[in-house]
Amino acid sequence: MGETNSAEIFCVGINHESAPVSVREQMAIPETKLAEKCSLITDKEGFYEAVIISTCNRIEIYIVANPDKYSKIDECFTCLYGAEEIGSLPFYKFRGSEMMKHLCRVASGLDSMILGETEILGQVKKSYAAAHLAGQTSRYLNKLFQNVFKIAKFVRTNSKITRGATSVGAAGVDLAEKIFGNLKDCNVMILGAGQMGEMVAKTLAGRGVKGLVVSSRSHDKAVILAEEMGGKAYEFDQGLTRLYEADILITATSSPHALLTKDQIGPAVRKRRGRPLFIIDIAVPRDVDEEVASVPGVYLYDMDALQKITASAHARREEQIIICENLIITEIDKLELDIISRDSQNYSDQGSDPLATV
Repeated sequence: MGETNSAEIFCVGINHESAPVSVREQMAIPETKLAEKCSLITDKEGFYEAVIISTCNRIEIYIVANPDKYSKIDECFTCLYGAEEIGSLPFYKFRGSEMMKHLCRVASGLDSMILGETEILGQVKKSYAAAHLAGQTSRYLNKLFQNVFKIAKFVRTNSKITRGATSVGAAGVDLAEKIFGNLKDCNVMILGAGQMGEMVAKTLAGRGVKGLVVSSRSHDKAVILAEEMGGKAYEFDQGLTRLYEADILITATSSPHALLTKDQIGPAVRKRRGRPLFIIDIAVPRDVDEEVASVPGVYLYDMDALQKITASAHARREEQIIICENLIITEIDKLELDIISRDSQNYSDQGSDPLATV
């Protein structure tokens, strides 16, 4: 990849703490586009390797580049989105041991909105795999990510950080339960039958919800999921016309734009004859236009609202956070010489299974 022995690994990004969902949704990158976006970075002079992590709560780029590029790594976002879109966004950036510590915190679930959540490690692995299989990583990032995966596994095994931890989807259900107190008298509709929708459905089934409907563009997936959870499935368009049946609507699609507008929700609420409709939008980009919140009888919650509700969990689990931080520091101290060494014999430039050693 044309790397020099003086190259370094940098990280630049935004997350749920530095930017609201209205910003993050504009920058979200579908999993199928990650490798293509990495190549836009490595095509730039002095940039040799790249991995992009794009989830509902963060967009981060890990780059191998010449040391003088550190002051200019914001340009990586510029080449992905354009100067006008980037403007003065609140990017954070790391290098050296701070970069490695940050990635370890991300992969371990310590930097997540839902502390200790179990989905993030898989998302980071998929991001790395997409870049690696496309030839966008080599010895530097291969060494970094494969060692970070080992550290994340060690932290989860040797702490209680995942106990009581949930996914974003499950947190959405927790919010619904806080609103209603008991879901056994509630009819719930889920828009989306992907990984997030599946997590929501399973959590709802475990809480004994009165009625569960799954609606998705992939009707076959909706049918399978609904049958597993004892609910029923609607064709996607049918679901949109029967929103009035739901007391709680949870949206979790992968649509690149808003699916539900004020004009669509208004008639549905009128059919409910004064009964409120609670909408919990856990998609990024958001599925529900923010103007929907102005419809009388509608209570709309998005990822920013969910973040405020889950913040208290971090304070309650401060002891476990400290334990995990210490584990990460100890493991980094053991591995840092290996990470920065030029002897990379055990880390190939390319390979068909980049996660085989994890």
